[in-house]
Amino acid sequence: MTRRRPGGRSLKDVLYSQKLAPYFFIAPFVITLLAFWAVPLVRTFVMSTQEVLFGESAFVGTDNYERLWRDRIFWQALFNSARYMVLTLVLLIPIPLVLAVLLNSKIGSARVKAVFKASLFVPALTSVVVAGIIFRLMFAETGTGLVNQALALFGADPVRWLRTDTGGLVALLALAMWRYTGVNILYFLAGLQSIPDEYYEAASIDGANKVQQFFRITLPNLKPTMVYVTTISIYGGLAMFLESFMLYAGNNSPNNQGLTVVGYLYRRGIEENDLGYASAVGVVLLVVIMAINLTYLRLTGTFSKEGQR
Repeated sequence: MTRRRPGGRSLKDVLYSQKLAPYFFIAPFVITLLAFWAVPLVRTFVMSTQEVLFGESAFVGTDNYERLWRDRIFWQALFNSARYMVLTLVLLIPIPLVLAVLLNSKIGSARVKAVFKASLFVPALTSVVVAGIIFRLMFAETGTGLVNQALALFGADPVRWLRTDTGGLVALLALAMWRYTGVNILYFLAGLQSIPDEYYEAASIDGANKVQQFFRITLPNLKPTMVYVTTISIYGGLAMFLESFMLYAGNNSPNNQGLTVVGYLYRRGIEENDLGYASAVGVVLLVVIMAINLTYLRLTGTFSKEGQR
């Protein structure tokens, strides 16, 4: 028999309590959230108000943020990240959506579609380091680069891709398209397959064509998936670092054309050991991402009861 303390509860009663069971299940998530997100976030905010040098810190108030406001390189890095984020939204939402609709349709061989679906996730499983090196070689400025060899077939001269702002941006976007198109296609496929076929059958009976069905049935029912993909794409675009770092073989691109906000954080915090200033960069980046995403979620009605149905 389990001993019971006078006026108390036994250990078995506590472990089998229906009231406490939910808290036991969410405890690992809460502990992980506190240990790897909340505590580092608070620590980063504290460090952003300090000057941290060789393990010693001194309170400087808002000096790091004032320096950041006057820092031209930071604003260039923020512009580079924002431009990359906007262009990835333009490319990595409509194109995967259309491809997902085609894969979900009855057009084409089912066997070929199955093989194509299985290969979609392979780029996402490839290391960013390996992918960055491969794309750096593909976009090499010499005539031996794969992209320049393709241009030579049309009589064009070699392009110094990673030496110009536009060329470097094209290389970054090509890497993003190769790596994340398949992932977004799978997201949209999951959303499309959750739409009941009865909706399309009823629309066909009413005389709606495929284009009308797409805009009247597919897009409205894909709203939750669209919101999710857009939200993670906003975060991924603004927090991009490793792709640019590997493409330019380091954190020093010509005229800082490939420098991102996270890359600038890495430069100031790791390369220059200015951890207080780097923490201020991280806090500002978090505020920017949260502001954009919360505004977007608010505009799409995600927080309203109607948007949750």
